[in-house]
Amino acid sequence: MFAYLPHTKEDIDSMIKTVGVDSINDLFLDIPEEVRLKKELKLGKPMCELEVSKHIEKLAQENQSTKDLVCFLGAGAYDHYIPSIIKHITSRSEFYTAYTPYQPELSQGTLQVIFEYQSMICNLTDMDVSNASLYDGATATAEGALMACASNRRNKIAVSKTVHPQTRKVIETYMKYKGIELIEINEKDGVTDISDLENKVDKEVAGVIIQSPNFFGIIEEVQEAEKIIHENKGLLIMNVDPISLAILKSPGELGADIAVGEGQSLGNSLNFGGPYLGFIACTKKLMRKLPGRIVGQAEDVDGKRGFVLTLQAREQHIRREKATSNITSNQALNALTAAIYLTTLGKEGLKEVANLCIQKAHYTANLIKQSNKYQLRFDKPFFKEFVIKSSIKPEKVNEELLHNNILGGYLLGKEYDKYDEDILLCVTEKRTRKEIDELVSTMEGII
Repeated sequence: MFAYLPHTKEDIDSMIKTVGVDSINDLFLDIPEEVRLKKELKLGKPMCELEVSKHIEKLAQENQSTKDLVCFLGAGAYDHYIPSIIKHITSRSEFYTAYTPYQPELSQGTLQVIFEYQSMICNLTDMDVSNASLYDGATATAEGALMACASNRRNKIAVSKTVHPQTRKVIETYMKYKGIELIEINEKDGVTDISDLENKVDKEVAGVIIQSPNFFGIIEEVQEAEKIIHENKGLLIMNVDPISLAILKSPGELGADIAVGEGQSLGNSLNFGGPYLGFIACTKKLMRKLPGRIVGQAEDVDGKRGFVLTLQAREQHIRREKATSNITSNQALNALTAAIYLTTLGKEGLKEVANLCIQKAHYTANLIKQSNKYQLRFDKPFFKEFVIKSSIKPEKVNEELLHNNILGGYLLGKEYDKYDEDILLCVTEKRTRKEIDELVSTMEGII
């Protein structure tokens, strides 16, 4: 047996006898013989705690992060500045939870944070109601699609090809196992093809998902799409960048019924891909179709302000066939981070971040446009991301940038065959003029 396990042979024999098997191996009879490991794991020799710590640190140093590289990569996860106050408040015991309040009325600090988070998401999106958060932006978008189908009892969802490709894959998986038909609206010149949308959206389509700024960074013309969708009694589901909402029209202003998105940019670290949080908000009419949980404000018997779990329309609490979703949790710690970030910056601070993003992104694009090796793929308004067409193989560009400690953009050929010469670059408020000039200079110097 392993030295770090506390059970004696007598303990093990007693447990085996109690459960009615002859040996520990009998506990694994449900696992096919051919897939069972028949040899020892190659873990190396035993190490003490100090040795393990050094070993793990050495492995970690093999990673390169945005602490080591200047980041111009976006595509759904963004390198924004995170105020130092966040880590101090997120560790306070009255607010801190990585999961969810199972004894809600005893968790007033956690509930208040969620309530404030919901309120801020409603203010950002100009929607009536927000839930306590979801797993990530892709999950939130898929849940928004299910909300639309449940609301108007239709069995088709349409999604623009300018929506993040990974989000579309998550939606596809959700719809497949719910028996919902997924229709893709074509992309034309970097934006949703309105004529294709008009041809494909009819009275059987429950809702249409549009992202703005979209995956190419372009700000979509949503008004025309909204008119077509609502004429057919469908719902408009908008996937949005929360930072952009400080200066762009909100989903509510554009007539959206459901607003969703990825909240990582609201003070959450990149974390090598997660954990993140998805936000979802909707009109009051759709409130009871909202997945997960909603925290509400109330008064106790003494008239004091308090917080409660107002709605929990999920499958553990009500009949499974009546549940709006199988989402059983929320990203409480990430939502706490988002709430602190938004509180710290305030309206003017968030607007400043958004303005810096758009100014620096356009400064970068204009410098690159002067090159004879690269050109802007689309001549359309964009926020903090833009696409360049390269006369040099995109993989070569990123390879050379990495040699100069620069993390290059996303290679669009991974997801879009017709854009296999293109790179999606992102510029946030963190990038300095010196870093941007160095990016452009390095790209110019690639042979």
